[in-house]
Amino acid sequence: MADLREKIRQFPHTSGCYLMKDARGTVLYVGKAKDLRSRVSSYFADSAQLAPDKQQMIRRVADVDYLETADEVDAVLTEARLIKDIHPAYNIRLTDDKTFPYLEITVREDFPGVYLTRSPRPKSRLYGPFASVRGLRASLPVMQQIFRFRTCDLEIRADDPRLRYHRPCLLHAIKRCWAPCAGLVAKDEYRKSIRRLQSFLSGKRQPLLRAMRKDMQALSDGLRFEEAAHVRDQIEAIESLGERGELDVHVQPEVFQRDPAEGLKALAGLLGRPDVRVIDGVDIANLTGRETVGSMVRFIDGKPFKAGYRRYRIRTVTGQDDYAAIGEVVFRRFRRLASKEQVRPDVLLVDGGPGQLASAVASVKAAGGHGVSVISLAKRAEELYLPDRKVPVRLPRTNAGLTLLQYVRDEAHRFAQHYHHILRRRSILGERTTGSGGKRGRG
Repeated sequence: MADLREKIRQFPHTSGCYLMKDARGTVLYVGKAKDLRSRVSSYFADSAQLAPDKQQMIRRVADVDYLETADEVDAVLTEARLIKDIHPAYNIRLTDDKTFPYLEITVREDFPGVYLTRSPRPKSRLYGPFASVRGLRASLPVMQQIFRFRTCDLEIRADDPRLRYHRPCLLHAIKRCWAPCAGLVAKDEYRKSIRRLQSFLSGKRQPLLRAMRKDMQALSDGLRFEEAAHVRDQIEAIESLGERGELDVHVQPEVFQRDPAEGLKALAGLLGRPDVRVIDGVDIANLTGRETVGSMVRFIDGKPFKAGYRRYRIRTVTGQDDYAAIGEVVFRRFRRLASKEQVRPDVLLVDGGPGQLASAVASVKAAGGHGVSVISLAKRAEELYLPDRKVPVRLPRTNAGLTLLQYVRDEAHRFAQHYHHILRRRSILGERTTGSGGKRGRG
């Protein structure tokens, strides 16, 4: 305990996430902190007053690691992702499928709508995820007052002659919508307003905030305190728009699940199988040949099966050799499935081209994985490689089978990168652990 306290005294006074682990390296608990050193130290202080379950956890803690984050919002989003991926035993919050919201603009429509959503439409422009749904809800009417966008779900086409007979809703009367539903604004003018909104969301908010602060001060000087407080609340709502993550960094795969039935049917037809139910996806991540790690994700009936995810620290490969690393991960996976008499996948998907595919096929055969369709998907041209075909298969981008494979491939990549970032940033897995520690890391 003395050594652990000394280690914690070296933690930075910055925002981040901390991971408490037992003697085997299994992550017991993930938390976030505005000040890492202060927050983690509080668990081990003599005066700490912890709930019974936390007291039990602290008795098991043998090590603590941390990840620094860019800010508190990054810490909130990173904590949620870590908990959903690792499933620590002592975390209760954030273990469900609830996600952070996005602000969505349906840019492909003649008159784009703007929505707060946790289920984005295909090909929309997204901002977020937002750490505070409350702040996002509060900012939406303020932005609508300025940019007058629609928030209804009507299908509105610029060439629809019936628009002139439509009666606009109350939002037009209070000057919060241009009423494209009634043909009261031209398509080009409306889309120009949407482009200004997009620029505003991308960071150009300071001129508006300066003007609002000036108005608030004038109201306060005039003893109109209630109105000043209202403007203050609007300012806080606008400022909260900056409290969001990055779309490509803070990925929420639960949000973008596809309808799997059509994809599974298309994939079975392509591979000549009667059906496809279980798909495993493998990916490798490394940093200049060091700290190479692998991931294996499992999809059942086209949906992520998190209990079947595994992470691997590469043991037998020296330097940067993706072929050999894939071979090791696949062999370990299938050998373990055989030894535990667990369900083998119908399809094994490898991220890469013919070289990665050949390595995976050899390892599946060596481990006795008969009856498994092994395929690879190359990112650049989205070409599909199959063992019995010399020429890659190019499916239409709209093909449901390709869409499902992309989902599996991207999830395996995200999971490998996530694990790799942990290794790279804090060397969480030292020589004392295997895989990721605990059930989810061993293969």
